[in-house]
Amino acid sequence: MPSQDSRSTIHIPGTTSHTIPPRSGREGQLRYLEAGTGAPVVLLHTVRTQAEHFRNLIPLIADRYTVYALDLPGMGYSEIVPGASYDEPAMRAGVERLLTELDLQDVTLVGESMGAVLALTAAADLPERVRRVVAVNAYDFPGGIARSGLFARVVVSGVLAPGVGPVIAGVEPKPALRKILEGGLGDRSALREDYVDELLQVGARPGYPAVARAVYQALPSLIAARSRYPEVKAPVHLVYGEKDWSRPSDREANRRLLPAAEFTQVPKTGHFIALERPDVLADLLNAAA
Repeated sequence: MPSQDSRSTIHIPGTTSHTIPPRSGREGQLRYLEAGTGAPVVLLHTVRTQAEHFRNLIPLIADRYTVYALDLPGMGYSEIVPGASYDEPAMRAGVERLLTELDLQDVTLVGESMGAVLALTAAADLPERVRRVVAVNAYDFPGGIARSGLFARVVVSGVLAPGVGPVIAGVEPKPALRKILEGGLGDRSALREDYVDELLQVGARPGYPAVARAVYQALPSLIAARSRYPEVKAPVHLVYGEKDWSRPSDREANRRLLPAAEFTQVPKTGHFIALERPDVLADLLNAAA
């Protein structure tokens, strides 16, 4: 009988939780959720979130696709490996482990934020496996979450600061996390309390503050990964929220790198379209099923 990961506070009907074992001591176990039947869709989440980020999208597409929602390395309930890298190549390697270990073919990669960058670079690496890429609010520009507001800029600067950074990364009051996440939403009511609680539960895992800090430190590697975009052979659909942290110049720069890509801007939405308008993403995916 389908069941949600017992560690998660959020139940997504119809999903089962699985793990991919490490192949070496340098790798950690990866956790992913699976649901539905049909061609494979792999969902890649944002900075500081996890597979449950797609809780509202999964039920809308599971009748047409087999959905795999991955916890990126060290995030969600994937294993935290002390001293591991969390730069773009390391994160991409985790995505590619999912595709190769499960031998997925004809895959649609859907990523939001950091996940959008990884969807594009994984597609560049594995053209024989990837059918299509949907890149939502690609997090590949300077500033990132710090553009969401003054509070986020202060917190992120503190987390990255030498000396005190690890201490600040380990202190995450619920009101602070909620405020930072709200800065990525056009409609703040889309941020549910149980989701914030789930993120806080994950953030309390031993070693997680070091992961969170390392991910923020890895932003330059996400920017550098843009150089891989022209290598993508699969069709690409770029999706941006009207109020996303990216600027029009950032979006246009990616359109120049991917001149054949389809482009959609979702009105009144911010960085977390999967939370605000999962129906838009579902319609886009189901139309191509």
